[in-house]
Amino acid sequence: MVKRATFVMAAALGAVCATGAAADCRLALLLGLDISSSVDVDEDILQRGGMAAALRAPEVEAAFFAADQHVALAVYEWSGRYNQEVVLDWVLIDSPEKLAQAADIVGASKRSYNEFPTAMGEALSFGAQMIARAPGCLRKTIDLAGDGENNEGPGPAMAYALPAYADITVNGLVVADAADFQTEARLTAYYRDNVLHGPGAFMVVADGFDDYLRAMRKKLERELLPPAIGALPAPEQAG
Repeated sequence: MVKRATFVMAAALGAVCATGAAADCRLALLLGLDISSSVDVDEDILQRGGMAAALRAPEVEAAFFAADQHVALAVYEWSGRYNQEVVLDWVLIDSPEKLAQAADIVGASKRSYNEFPTAMGEALSFGAQMIARAPGCLRKTIDLAGDGENNEGPGPAMAYALPAYADITVNGLVVADAADFQTEARLTAYYRDNVLHGPGAFMVVADGFDDYLRAMRKKLERELLPPAIGALPAPEQAG
């Protein structure tokens, strides 16, 4: 079974527990894949393949290793209220080989559901649970990719009321498509007002799933580079 095999492979990569890890880990980065019913089979292939290819990109690899402290990485997929699954469990990326193997797991994964709506509040609550068992890193970031607004259950505000979100940043990857029922302006406004959370939170916009790789690569570079000393981060949008 794909999910079981993923857990086994992640364990073989050296998934780490939180105890004593903070000294070696600067960032716990959790990436969320949108597998709601608005994402068709071809778009999911572009999304999954785009994330894997972005993780393999030389500039992203350089960003992973831009500081002595490492990055812990995990990936999950989300859709309806009860439809979240782990794709890649927590792995401390302490070598290029670990990063390449993590990308391979993401690229080989298969979506768990395809018929459920967009439940962002539940997706973010699940993300908080994953962050809670991440290595003890200095910073915690969830990256939520999506092509639509919340349309089932409570929205992001429900999750952000949880104490866990006091020190979690949420960035966004907005997949805008002129052929879809939501305009880019409407979707980016929704993410800006409802999804972005925490100091320095930002979003990157992909022009459809064909542009997912570029957008993911750009977003990862920005998330992974160590913050500049004395910087005053502010929420913003990147194209």
